[in-house]
Amino acid sequence: MISLTKDKELKGYKSLTVYPEVAHFVTTRHGGVSEGTYGSFNCSPYTKDSCINVNCNQNKLFQITVHQIKELVIPEQKHGSASLVVDESFFKESLEVRRTLLRGIDALITNVPGYCVCVTTADCVPVLLYDRRLQVVAAVHAGWKGTVQHIVSCVMEHMSRNFGTRGADVVACIGPSISLESFEVGDEVYDAFEESGFDMSLISMKKKETGKYHIDLWEANRIELLNL
Repeated sequence: MISLTKDKELKGYKSLTVYPEVAHFVTTRHGGVSEGTYGSFNCSPYTKDSCINVNCNQNKLFQITVHQIKELVIPEQKHGSASLVVDESFFKESLEVRRTLLRGIDALITNVPGYCVCVTTADCVPVLLYDRRLQVVAAVHAGWKGTVQHIVSCVMEHMSRNFGTRGADVVACIGPSISLESFEVGDEVYDAFEESGFDMSLISMKKKETGKYHIDLWEANRIELLNL
């Protein structure tokens, strides 16, 4: 990844910098006003952080990004595979209706300029998709539960159905998240991936020292994307 700001609050992908028509960023923990568990650059409203801190952090984000952002559109995720198209009609709805539409959503898709579709992750895998031909973007929250449910395939199908997206036209970026080395799982998680059709020889290993399986969520999503 590359730094997008001088103080390194925002990271980005070199593969997307060649497309000036699309803006993107990955926030870090640094540069905000939140404290404790949320220290310090928490921009998500779906936390126990104070709304004052979240608003301050979001305003800081607007100030340091190169592109002007009209609004951050952030879903209330539930570790599933549901995606939502954020179109012009979405912005005509009341705030209450929009919040309802965003509930239980783990990926957002849009072709409306100026609005920033977001996902919130820690260990889970953020995936950014950009259809170069049609200028449609998606932000995907691929936790292990979403990955098991083939969320990136579901999102690509949604993009194809609504906009005509073709896999060959899509640039995909996999963001900071838990590594194979750190992601130790129980047998039930291993079995869930196997039953979902993943080739476990490609995305998992068993540690001799512990007898525990580890799963590579980066590789699982990379393989899924390449297949698309």
